[in-house]
Amino acid sequence: MRKLLFQSLFRQPLTEQAPRPDDAALAELAAMVGHTARRRLGRSLSIREVDAGSCNGCELEIHALSNAYYDVERFGIRFVASPRHADVLLVTGPVTKNMREALERTYRATPDPKWVIAAGDCARDGGCFASSYAVVGGVSAVVPVDLHIPGCPPSPIAILRGLVTLLEAVDSGVAAR
Repeated sequence: MRKLLFQSLFRQPLTEQAPRPDDAALAELAAMVGHTARRRLGRSLSIREVDAGSCNGCELEIHALSNAYYDVERFGIRFVASPRHADVLLVTGPVTKNMREALERTYRATPDPKWVIAAGDCARDGGCFASSYAVVGGVSAVVPVDLHIPGCPPSPIAILRGLVTLLEAVDSGVAAR
């Protein structure tokens, strides 16, 4: 025990390196999302995140969007607690049989115009959980999907790029419902 104590006093802590200073590109990307949302919707973009049965890897990356480094709320992107206030449903994970009805209800409760984003490989087609007896499949097996963001898990930058892609497609009339 004493040996471990002395080792911990003289050894440096093991931590990750800080992200590269690419603040300009991040700020430009997030400002583009905010500008496109205001141009298309006339206001900020409201997102309701739905976990349909994931391993929580995608949720960690989505929550990183709200931390001090990304801080997407300053650009007009906000996460809401009710689907009645949302423009976008951001769904993660394969849809389990227990979450199928909840996802359908959330989709029906979201007002038009609404868009659905399937974030992560599991949300696309069930991923490594696809062969499980408890999984229905990807998000598109339950509700119509407008955009798939690949990755396991997708990075916060990939999620922001996906939002820009969706809003530009909506602005041009491609993904409008």
